[in-house]
Amino acid sequence: MNHPTAAPRRSPRAPGRGGRRLGAALLAGAVLGTSVACSSEATTERPAATGTTAAPTTTVPPPVLWPLTGVDSAGADVDRPALAIKVENSVDARPQTGLAAADMVWEEIVEGGISRYVAVYHSTLPAAIGPVRSVRPMDPAIAAPLHGLMAFSGGQAPFVEATSAAGLQVVQPGSGTNGFYRVSDRVAPHNTYVDPAALVAQADEHRSAPPEQFAVAAEGEQPTAVAGGTPAAVLDLTLSRISRPSWTWSQPDGAWMRAEDSTPAVEADGTPLRATNVVVLRVDVVNTQYVDGAGNPVPETVLVGGGEALVATGGRTVAATWAKASAADPVALTGPDGAPVRLAPGTTWVELVPTATGSVAVR
Repeated sequence: MNHPTAAPRRSPRAPGRGGRRLGAALLAGAVLGTSVACSSEATTERPAATGTTAAPTTTVPPPVLWPLTGVDSAGADVDRPALAIKVENSVDARPQTGLAAADMVWEEIVEGGISRYVAVYHSTLPAAIGPVRSVRPMDPAIAAPLHGLMAFSGGQAPFVEATSAAGLQVVQPGSGTNGFYRVSDRVAPHNTYVDPAALVAQADEHRSAPPEQFAVAAEGEQPTAVAGGTPAAVLDLTLSRISRPSWTWSQPDGAWMRAEDSTPAVEADGTPLRATNVVVLRVDVVNTQYVDGAGNPVPETVLVGGGEALVATGGRTVAATWAKASAADPVALTGPDGAPVRLAPGTTWVELVPTATGSVAVR
């Protein structure tokens, strides 16, 4: 590599007489220039600066939302799988534990007209959930879009296999699964409970956060029912001759409050069951070739297809249609204007009301 050649240093030389004369002249000029400058400053104003310095801008990142509720996660880790759990709703099962913590709850009809829930947990994992019961043929279509875990107490082999085939991780008692236990203050089969954190801890490497299931209004945007819906105080639903839930709007609570017939629905600790949004889907229910232990045909709610819907948010309701292209797809809600229905951020209960034997009344 070639290096640049340094210039030779020059030895300092004392100024001669000529140098002294030149220095004196320069000094005189400097003094004269200073005098002129001072005179000029005394008589002439300097122009004001016309430019301004822009204030630094700070970009605030958008909040990270819980995908199933649209609520700000406030820095919590959302990258964990959702857990769907089959929860009983017979008279002997009430009051249940852990339902108030669910992000979403689906209510379906099973044998004998009794309803059961598929409760979905992601943003909150309560200490306990139950009573937990067995899987049914429509449960894979409910839980498959979550890509998470599905917990139940057991079930007929075809239903269990269908749940696994839908891409869900099946968790049930036995086979080394931790998190299931029985309580002593209830009799079987209404005494199976789970520790949800223990179940989620067993998620395999294929599980991650669930995608959004329903469209949720963004900050500053009104939910569809609030923007263009009709005022409503009560939703009276008939799922079967023995399953008649209702939802009453409570302005102080900012939520729909659930009742079983006319009895307020509460948790075991007295917490009222409530929802930010209630989504009613009119569905076909058909009997399968399978029967339960008492010989009753096992019904299946048909969830692939579409039909009429009703969405209740903020003390208002709006008519809609629902569509689900496949078991793996979430339900899509479309409003009267053809646009997607947007819910309010918060919890959602989905009521699967049979078209042939059920009914929906708004008052």
